[in-house]
Amino acid sequence: MTIFPYLMVGPVVAYECLLIVYPMIQGILASFTKTELAGAPPKAVGLANYARLLQDPVMGQVILTTIGLTMASVIPALAAGLTVAVVLQNNFRGRTLVRALVMLPWALPDLPVLMVFAWMLNPIFGVFNVFARLVPGVTDNPQWLSDPYLARFAVILIGMWKGYPFYALVLLAGLQAIPESLYEAAKVDGANSFQVFRNVTIPSVMPTLMLLTLLALIFSIKGFSLVYLLTGGGPDNATETLVLHIYKTAFRFYDYSYGQTMGTVGLLGTISLAGLFFYLDHRRAASGA
Repeated sequence: MTIFPYLMVGPVVAYECLLIVYPMIQGILASFTKTELAGAPPKAVGLANYARLLQDPVMGQVILTTIGLTMASVIPALAAGLTVAVVLQNNFRGRTLVRALVMLPWALPDLPVLMVFAWMLNPIFGVFNVFARLVPGVTDNPQWLSDPYLARFAVILIGMWKGYPFYALVLLAGLQAIPESLYEAAKVDGANSFQVFRNVTIPSVMPTLMLLTLLALIFSIKGFSLVYLLTGGGPDNATETLVLHIYKTAFRFYDYSYGQTMGTVGLLGTISLAGLFFYLDHRRAASGA
């Protein structure tokens, strides 16, 4: 037996263990402790941090905000990604250029993109104000990042814009793997375009779509830079997600152990979400759907 494959994957495994698994274990252990003073050894407190978490009134709002922003950005992004993938599957002039342009939002780094959007959303000279004043009844420049509803809308819109190209790329690969004979058989049976899409395209890409949905939810839940750089969780904590709340608790208020507790609960929630999706996918495969 050759050891070459193990030598190839060894650095990856070492990286995962050193920079992901080990910090994760350390974080879970820290959730059962309490650091009283800087430099002092942690003090074991058992489940006290978890009991505190259950009584924390802010945590409920943070979880609802996280779920709301996640679902409001992931569902439209997946729908847009599927639509774009179906369009890009067709042969037309300039398709390669269009594919490259579609991928730009996903390829651009977060920091410059959010700096541009912050400039565009400026209530004084932002370009979005020009379009807002085209809406009947709007005469003043909206306070995009100072109004809770508009701030949520901005976070959702930018998150969807940044995410849909990746979903389109993955779904396009899934669409190209569908045998052409399935489409031909459906057309021979008299199916129209919508029926072909519903009965051939959707079932064929459903495994990819389910996995992509799971990844999209995880990416959105753990997303940090978008909210942190654009709104900082404001106004009035309207856009404060779980990851941002953990960051503030641990590194702004120096409540490291409690932040690790929230991180551990978030990890368990993510694992449960992944388990649910794998269970549903297994049932779908077993039923032959």
